[in-house]
Amino acid sequence: MLDLVKHETERIDSRFLEPACGNGNFLAEVLRRKLAVVDSRYSKSQMEWERYSVIAVSSIYGVDILEDNAQECRDRLLGIYTDWYSKVFKQVKNECIRSVRFLLSRNILWGDALDFTNPETKQPIVFSEWSAINGSMLKRRDYMFKFLVEKTHQFAMFNDEGNAAAIDEPVKDFPLIHFLKLGEDDTNEL
Repeated sequence: MLDLVKHETERIDSRFLEPACGNGNFLAEVLRRKLAVVDSRYSKSQMEWERYSVIAVSSIYGVDILEDNAQECRDRLLGIYTDWYSKVFKQVKNECIRSVRFLLSRNILWGDALDFTNPETKQPIVFSEWSAINGSMLKRRDYMFKFLVEKTHQFAMFNDEGNAAAIDEPVKDFPLIHFLKLGEDDTNEL
């Protein structure tokens, strides 16, 4: 199936969402293909490889209605990443692994993709968008999954003043952060 969108798997920052990710079969292959591209372009510089591999992970999203499936998917993707990283470089940076773990905790979520909520809390599913800014910095913006999906099906929505409403406005906007500082302390918030 990924061969149908091969050109997208070759773009490191191309986003993929699996709304029923299970334990990550589809997303694991997406990650492998993205890491192969990172390898082919950046394996001569560890810092460059780390930067672009983190960007690759930041573009992979999944939701599963079963909490243990979502956790298994996160663990599987982290295992693939860690194994790959340690084969490319002898010296693995804990900060890089921590950043990837944090990204996966924000991008692979326990939720019901049909009603856009967490099955237990009924809170809306909120995804983080990660954008590379000025080389090593990342910008995080959180969006409600429901609005991301519904905006593709609606031509216009209007607010109380009759103006077009921006349904893709972030729920929360975060300051720039170095890609190796993700998950470093509670300022990164889950």
